[in-house]
Amino acid sequence: MEKRAAILVAAKALFIRNAFAGTSMDAIAADAGVSKLTVYSHFGDKDNLFREVIRSRIQDLLPEETYLFDAHVDIRDTLLRVALTHAHVDCNPETVGTFRAILSDCRQGNPRYGRLIWEEGSTRTHGLMERLLTQAVDAGQLEIEDVPRACVQFLTLIKGNLMMRQMFGCTDCPESYAQEIEATARAGVTMFLRAYRPR
Repeated sequence: MEKRAAILVAAKALFIRNAFAGTSMDAIAADAGVSKLTVYSHFGDKDNLFREVIRSRIQDLLPEETYLFDAHVDIRDTLLRVALTHAHVDCNPETVGTFRAILSDCRQGNPRYGRLIWEEGSTRTHGLMERLLTQAVDAGQLEIEDVPRACVQFLTLIKGNLMMRQMFGCTDCPESYAQEIEATARAGVTMFLRAYRPR
Protein backbone atom coordinates (compact mmCIF):
# COMPACT_ATOMS: atom_id res chain seq x y z
CA MET A 1 0.00 0.00 0.00
CA GLU A 2 2.91 2.36 0.69
CA LYS A 3 4.28 1.76 -2.81
CA ARG A 4 0.83 2.31 -4.32
CA ALA A 5 0.48 5.58 -2.42
CA ALA A 6 3.95 6.70 -3.53
CA ILE A 7 3.10 5.93 -7.16
CA LEU A 8 -0.12 7.96 -6.93
CA VAL A 9 1.71 10.94 -5.41
CA ALA A 10 4.37 10.85 -8.13
CA ALA A 11 1.79 10.40 -10.89
CA LYS A 12 -0.34 13.30 -9.63
CA ALA A 13 2.63 15.67 -9.73
CA LEU A 14 3.88 14.53 -13.13
CA PHE A 15 0.48 14.50 -14.84
CA ILE A 16 -0.17 18.05 -13.65
CA ARG A 17 3.28 19.24 -14.75
CA ASN A 18 3.63 17.38 -18.05
CA ALA A 19 0.06 16.37 -19.02
CA PHE A 20 -0.80 12.80 -19.91
CA ALA A 21 1.15 12.58 -23.16
CA GLY A 22 4.32 14.04 -21.60
CA THR A 23 4.37 11.68 -18.64
CA SER A 24 6.03 8.29 -18.95
CA MET A 25 5.65 5.27 -16.70
CA ASP A 26 9.46 5.32 -16.35
CA ALA A 27 9.35 8.84 -14.95
CA ILE A 28 6.55 7.92 -12.54
CA ALA A 29 8.46 4.87 -11.33
CA ALA A 30 11.63 6.92 -10.83
CA ASP A 31 9.83 9.65 -8.87
CA ALA A 32 8.04 7.05 -6.73
CA GLY A 33 11.26 5.16 -6.04
CA VAL A 34 9.91 1.88 -7.40
CA SER A 35 10.46 -0.24 -10.50
CA LYS A 36 8.37 0.22 -13.63
CA LEU A 37 7.18 -3.38 -13.15
CA THR A 38 5.79 -2.36 -9.74
CA VAL A 39 3.84 0.50 -11.33
CA TYR A 40 2.35 -1.85 -13.92
CA SER A 41 1.55 -4.52 -11.33
CA HIS A 42 -0.44 -2.01 -9.26
CA PHE A 43 -2.23 -0.15 -12.06
CA GLY A 44 -2.05 -2.19 -15.26
CA ASP A 45 -1.36 0.65 -17.69
CA LYS A 46 -1.05 4.43 -17.90
CA ASP A 47 -4.76 4.93 -18.65
CA ASN A 48 -5.79 3.10 -15.48
CA LEU A 49 -3.18 4.95 -13.44
CA PHE A 50 -4.47 8.28 -14.76
CA ARG A 51 -8.04 7.31 -13.86
CA GLU A 52 -6.94 6.37 -10.33
CA VAL A 53 -5.07 9.66 -9.97
CA ILE A 54 -8.16 11.65 -10.93
CA ARG A 55 -10.47 9.53 -8.74
CA SER A 56 -8.13 9.71 -5.75
CA ARG A 57 -7.64 13.46 -5.99
CA ILE A 58 -11.34 14.21 -6.29
CA GLN A 59 -12.29 11.89 -3.44
CA ASP A 60 -9.56 13.40 -1.24
CA LEU A 61 -10.70 16.95 -1.94
CA LEU A 62 -14.46 16.38 -2.11
CA PRO A 63 -15.28 13.36 0.05
CA GLU A 64 -18.84 12.09 0.10
CA GLU A 65 -19.26 13.42 3.66
CA THR A 66 -19.14 16.96 2.22
CA TYR A 67 -22.66 16.41 0.85
CA LEU A 68 -24.33 14.92 3.92
CA PHE A 69 -27.81 16.27 4.62
CA ASP A 70 -29.06 16.71 8.17
CA ALA A 71 -32.73 17.64 8.52
CA HIS A 72 -31.96 19.23 11.92
CA VAL A 73 -29.50 21.71 10.37
CA ASP A 74 -30.65 24.75 8.40
CA ILE A 75 -30.06 24.16 4.70
CA ARG A 76 -28.14 27.46 4.45
CA ASP A 77 -25.41 26.05 6.72
CA THR A 78 -25.22 22.84 4.70
CA LEU A 79 -25.08 24.65 1.36
CA LEU A 80 -22.49 27.08 2.68
CA ARG A 81 -20.26 24.19 3.75
CA VAL A 82 -20.54 22.63 0.30
CA ALA A 83 -20.09 25.97 -1.47
CA LEU A 84 -16.92 26.98 0.38
CA THR A 85 -15.37 23.53 -0.08
CA HIS A 86 -16.23 23.39 -3.77
CA ALA A 87 -15.13 26.93 -4.55
CA HIS A 88 -11.75 26.55 -2.84
CA VAL A 89 -11.12 23.19 -4.53
CA ASP A 90 -12.13 24.32 -8.02
CA CYS A 91 -10.08 27.53 -7.83
CA ASN A 92 -7.02 25.83 -6.31
CA PRO A 93 -3.87 26.22 -8.48
CA GLU A 94 -3.25 22.44 -8.42
CA THR A 95 -6.80 21.71 -9.57
CA VAL A 96 -6.47 24.25 -12.34
CA GLY A 97 -3.13 22.68 -13.27
CA THR A 98 -4.92 19.36 -13.67
CA PHE A 99 -7.52 20.99 -15.94
CA ARG A 100 -4.74 22.57 -18.02
CA ALA A 101 -3.12 19.16 -18.45
CA ILE A 102 -6.43 17.65 -19.52
CA LEU A 103 -7.09 20.46 -22.01
CA SER A 104 -3.62 20.00 -23.46
CA ASP A 105 -4.34 16.33 -24.11
CA CYS A 106 -7.79 17.13 -25.55
CA ARG A 107 -6.15 19.56 -27.96
CA GLN A 108 -3.78 16.78 -29.05
CA GLY A 109 -6.68 14.49 -29.93
CA ASN A 110 -7.23 12.63 -26.65
CA PRO A 111 -10.74 13.73 -25.59
CA ARG A 112 -11.21 10.50 -23.65
CA TYR A 113 -9.18 12.01 -20.81
CA GLY A 114 -11.48 15.00 -20.72
CA ARG A 115 -14.43 12.62 -20.53
CA LEU A 116 -12.65 10.68 -17.80
CA ILE A 117 -12.25 13.73 -15.54
CA TRP A 118 -15.84 14.70 -16.32
CA GLU A 119 -17.07 11.26 -15.24
CA GLU A 120 -14.91 11.04 -12.11
CA GLY A 121 -15.32 14.69 -11.16
CA SER A 122 -18.37 16.53 -12.40
CA THR A 123 -20.69 13.54 -12.82
CA ARG A 124 -19.85 12.19 -9.36
CA THR A 125 -20.16 15.52 -7.55
CA HIS A 126 -23.34 16.45 -9.43
CA GLY A 127 -24.87 13.14 -8.35
CA LEU A 128 -23.99 13.79 -4.72
CA MET A 129 -25.28 17.36 -4.94
CA GLU A 130 -28.53 16.24 -6.53
CA ARG A 131 -29.04 13.75 -3.71
CA LEU A 132 -28.50 16.50 -1.12
CA LEU A 133 -30.95 18.88 -2.82
CA THR A 134 -33.55 16.13 -3.20
CA GLN A 135 -33.31 15.35 0.52
CA ALA A 136 -33.72 19.05 1.33
CA VAL A 137 -36.82 19.20 -0.89
CA ASP A 138 -38.25 16.10 0.79
CA ALA A 139 -37.62 17.70 4.20
CA GLY A 140 -39.44 20.88 3.15
CA GLN A 141 -36.34 23.09 3.34
CA LEU A 142 -36.31 23.81 -0.40
CA GLU A 143 -38.85 23.95 -3.24
CA ILE A 144 -37.25 22.80 -6.50
CA GLU A 145 -39.03 21.43 -9.55
CA ASP A 146 -35.90 20.58 -11.57
CA VAL A 147 -33.21 19.34 -9.19
CA PRO A 148 -30.52 18.54 -11.84
CA ARG A 149 -30.82 22.06 -13.27
CA ALA A 150 -30.76 23.60 -9.79
CA CYS A 151 -27.61 21.63 -9.06
CA VAL A 152 -25.87 23.15 -12.10
CA GLN A 153 -27.10 26.61 -11.10
CA PHE A 154 -25.74 26.21 -7.56
CA LEU A 155 -22.31 25.01 -8.65
CA THR A 156 -22.07 27.85 -11.17
CA LEU A 157 -23.21 30.57 -8.77
CA ILE A 158 -20.72 29.70 -6.03
CA LYS A 159 -17.59 30.22 -8.13
CA GLY A 160 -18.58 32.65 -10.89
CA ASN A 161 -15.60 33.33 -13.17
CA LEU A 162 -12.97 32.72 -10.49
CA MET A 163 -11.80 29.34 -11.79
CA MET A 164 -11.35 30.78 -15.29
CA ARG A 165 -9.33 33.66 -13.83
CA GLN A 166 -7.02 31.12 -12.19
CA MET A 167 -6.89 29.15 -15.44
CA PHE A 168 -5.67 32.21 -17.35
CA GLY A 169 -3.29 33.39 -14.61
CA CYS A 170 -5.30 36.50 -13.74
CA THR A 171 -4.92 36.29 -9.96
CA ASP A 172 -2.31 38.85 -8.96
CA CYS A 173 -2.82 38.81 -5.19
CA PRO A 174 -3.38 35.41 -3.51
CA GLU A 175 -4.86 36.99 -0.37
CA SER A 176 -7.49 39.09 -2.13
CA TYR A 177 -8.27 36.22 -4.51
CA ALA A 178 -8.91 33.88 -1.55
CA GLN A 179 -11.21 36.49 -0.01
CA GLU A 180 -13.09 36.82 -3.29
CA ILE A 181 -13.54 33.04 -3.52
CA GLU A 182 -15.21 33.03 -0.12
CA ALA A 183 -17.35 36.13 -0.80
CA THR A 184 -18.52 34.72 -4.14
CA ALA A 185 -19.43 31.36 -2.57
CA ARG A 186 -21.43 33.05 0.20
CA ALA A 187 -23.22 35.34 -2.23
CA GLY A 188 -24.02 32.36 -4.45
CA VAL A 189 -25.68 30.53 -1.57
CA THR A 190 -27.74 33.61 -0.71
CA MET A 191 -28.94 33.99 -4.30
CA PHE A 192 -29.71 30.27 -4.62
CA LEU A 193 -31.83 30.35 -1.46
CA ARG A 194 -33.74 33.41 -2.67
CA ALA A 195 -34.83 31.33 -5.64
CA TYR A 196 -35.57 28.02 -3.88
CA ARG A 197 -36.53 28.70 -0.25
CA PRO A 198 -40.21 27.81 0.40
CA ARG A 199 -42.36 30.96 0.30
